[in-house]
Formats: sequence, structure tokens, C-alpha cells
Amino acid sequence: MKWAAMLRGINLGKRQLKKDELIAAAEALGYTGARTLLASGNLVFDAGEAKAEAIERDLHASVEKLHGLKSDVFARNLAALDKLIADNPFPEVARERPSQLLVLFHRDAFPTELLDKVAERYDGPERLQAVGRELFIDFPEGQGRSDLGPVMPKLKFPVGTGRNWNTVAKLAEMLR
Repeated sequence: MKWAAMLRGINLGKRQLKKDELIAAAEALGYTGARTLLASGNLVFDAGEAKAEAIERDLHASVEKLHGLKSDVFARNLAALDKLIADNPFPEVARERPSQLLVLFHRDAFPTELLDKVAERYDGPERLQAVGRELFIDFPEGQGRSDLGPVMPKLKFPVGTGRNWNTVAKLAEMLR
């Protein structure tokens, strides 16, 4: 089965991992057909009968062993990405300004009570909506201009990794 793996915090500052290094980490696990998307820790590959939890654990360990870099890994197959695309609570943003729609991937269902805490402590233009394990964030003024980023760690958001809608759509296409 084909999978998309998204590594957290890759190629930010000193956390550098080249395309060939990421592919090598997947191939060391016996995954085949590994290809990357952009230079930000996106990898598509075939992992046979492996399950998401094993892929996340094993790819994390392989990257650390081969390249000395610890990075949380979040794996989704085509069915999961297609469901995420279908369940997008902001379809108009996906159509009109896809680079301003962020999807944060998590291991478990996103704790929706955190959204109430954001609403209590933050009064910005962003819209947040949790759908299962994912958190969708509409950044109408762009992520770079947003003041939401510093609020999230203070509220102890779970570990996750974000991809804009363009990247989500490209990963799904690569899995087809």
C-alpha cells in the first residue's frame, strides 16, 4: 500500500535532511518507490502491508539512525487523504486561496476543547475546525502575519505537523 509520510520540522534552521537522505531512510526499511515532495519532509512510498503506526515509528527510527535527526512522522494513505479532502470544513478557502489553508496532522483525535480555549484567549481573524485527527486553520491574512502561532504552544496543542492545502492535494495526487 502507498503512503504519504510527513516529517515534522524538516529543513527549518539546522534541522536539514536532503531528499536523498529521506529516501535512503525509507529504502533502509524496505519501502519501495520512495519520492519526495518539496524540501520540507514529505515522502511518498509503498510500504507493503505495514500499518500507519509502524510506519511512523520505524521511519522516525530510520531517520534518526542514518542521519541523527529526530522528527515526528505522520503517515496517511490515499483513503485517509481523500476523506480529509472531502471533510474539509473550508472548501471555499481550498478553492480561492489554498496556500492560506493549513492542515495540522496529529496521531489522535484533536481535543476540541482546545478550540474553546483559543476562542477565549485569542481574537484574530483565523478560523479553526477540528475534523478527527486533523485541525484545519484558515489564515485569511496569511500565516506569516498571524499572531495565532505563539498561542498554540501556550495552550499545549498536541504534537503535529502542518501542510498547506496545495501540499495536501499534491500528496494525494502522488498516491494515485
